[in-house]
Amino acid sequence: MPIPIADFAKVEMKVGKIVSVEDIPGARKPMYKLQVEFDEGVTRQCAAGIKGNYSKDDLLGKLVVAVVNLEPKSVVGVVSECMLLAASNGDELSLLAPERPVKVGSKVS
Repeated sequence: MPIPIADFAKVEMKVGKIVSVEDIPGARKPMYKLQVEFDEGVTRQCAAGIKGNYSKDDLLGKLVVAVVNLEPKSVVGVVSECMLLAASNGDELSLLAPERPVKVGSKVS
């Protein structure tokens, strides 16, 4: 279903760097609680169901693309303040990331 470009323009996406990865015990789907830095020293928390596709070592320090202006949502008792973008094909999942290193906090357009 097509949406007006004005609606899409409301979505704010930025490049972030994953600086902390923890398991979320008790989640129905294997999940991580991530701290993602979007500006120097400023992080947002994210609950992400990517544990089956990425180890903690794979994620720590990784640049990712995320939507940063969603309303916070509680997921399994963890407040998620952003949403990582990923491509999926069934069980396979790949986080979207910049092709080249860019500054943390860079806007995606």
